[in-house]
Amino acid sequence: MKSVLRLVIGVLGLLALLVAARFWMDPGKIGGVLGVQPMGLLGLATLRADMAGFFGTAGLLALAAAIRDDRRLLTAPLIMIGLALTGRIITAGLSGLAQPTIMPMVVEAVGVVLIALGRRSFGVAAR
Repeated sequence: MKSVLRLVIGVLGLLALLVAARFWMDPGKIGGVLGVQPMGLLGLATLRADMAGFFGTAGLLALAAAIRDDRRLLTAPLIMIGLALTGRIITAGLSGLAQPTIMPMVVEAVGVVLIALGRRSFGVAAR
């Protein structure tokens, strides 16, 4: 079970890194898919920095945790994705729940559960 969880979290990490790479290569296109459009150079830079930074950090740490079997590396991705999900829940509560917002919430909720399970079951790498 632990090996399967490590594999799944490693794949999640790789996918997040791919999203970060897409933000670096074509921020307008991936931003549009996610409902965020850049306004000028500042908008492009913000997507490349903030969005790629979010996905890149969460992905890198999740992948490293899976490779090293180190639960400590999952703390930051768990907090990051949990806060992102919290923001979506707040938006749903204040502005209503629309069809396009459901799938990202499901993905983040599943991610939180998987990473929390990993944080509970992974070991701590020997130093």
